[in-house]
Amino acid sequence: MPTPHYGQPRYRAIADELRQRIESGSIPPGTLLPPEGVLTAEFRASRGTIRQAIAVLREDGLTSTAHGRGTFVNVRPQPPELSKPGDLETRKREVAADEELATLFGVEAGEVLIMHENVTRRNGEVEVVARTYRLHRSHH
Repeated sequence: MPTPHYGQPRYRAIADELRQRIESGSIPPGTLLPPEGVLTAEFRASRGTIRQAIAVLREDGLTSTAHGRGTFVNVRPQPPELSKPGDLETRKREVAADEELATLFGVEAGEVLIMHENVTRRNGEVEVVARTYRLHRSHH
């Protein structure tokens, strides 16, 4: 991680580093931030410091925390120039939950989930692929 700015609280420097990863797409929209334990090891910081950093991102609208599931990067509204007809392609298909998704949804690995995939193109080039998952259960 880059060295913190002099006089800046440690949690603020960590929040800035995570913000940069989110804005660069290395932590894509709709995905989970790494677990607190991973972040405490990476930044060599206490859980309290990591929680303060995540709180800054949440206050800034970059993330949302789901109790028992973790902190997700918010999917930002697309800028208008990406919303031209033909630039967004949506696919939907059934997929088997891998270990990570099964843990998130609290289901067995292999359970069927519905995956929605949005592919955004600009000038014919793929710019963003966003995948969202939901349970396949039929609601009676």
